[in-house]
Amino acid sequence: MARSARDELERFMDRYSADIASLARGALTKLMERIPGAQVLVYDNYNALAIGFGPSAKPSEVIVSIALYPRWVRLFFMQGASLPDPQRILEGKGARVRHIVLDGPDTLDEKGVCELLDVALSQARVPIDPAQPGKLIIQFVVDNPRPRRPVKNASPSKPKPQAKMPKAPPRKTPAKAKHAKNTKNR
Repeated sequence: MARSARDELERFMDRYSADIASLARGALTKLMERIPGAQVLVYDNYNALAIGFGPSAKPSEVIVSIALYPRWVRLFFMQGASLPDPQRILEGKGARVRHIVLDGPDTLDEKGVCELLDVALSQARVPIDPAQPGKLIIQFVVDNPRPRRPVKNASPSKPKPQAKMPKAPPRKTPAKAKHAKNTKNR
């Protein structure tokens, strides 16, 4: 029996810790209520589970998305670099995308975040029609994703020591080589 898109999404989120899955479910519910008519695109990528909101099934039209990582959930603004951010809450230095780390679903209710969402939705190249029925679409599932839960008792990764290479003798520059030749002839 084929699974529904909602069942698949639930299965993807269940791979994360209970805290991350709960935060993501709360954020997803709030965004679906706030953005009626959105086509919700799900990408189970190698690095993260990404859930984008746009007017169609075209990834290029996604306006905002949430992404689940083993230790946090981020809200991404696909055109975040062009958004006014007087409270300076957006993070990132890319040419287009900016993000906010969500402390909880209620982060989406904060004044600055609400303003950013309003502006992002109003400035979208292709607006979302709130009258259209929203749809959950599983776009991509990677065969071998990274672990979705943080590694317990993991020490910070340290660079491996490199073997010392023997020092090469100093190279003679053409001027030194000429000088050396002249001194031999004397």
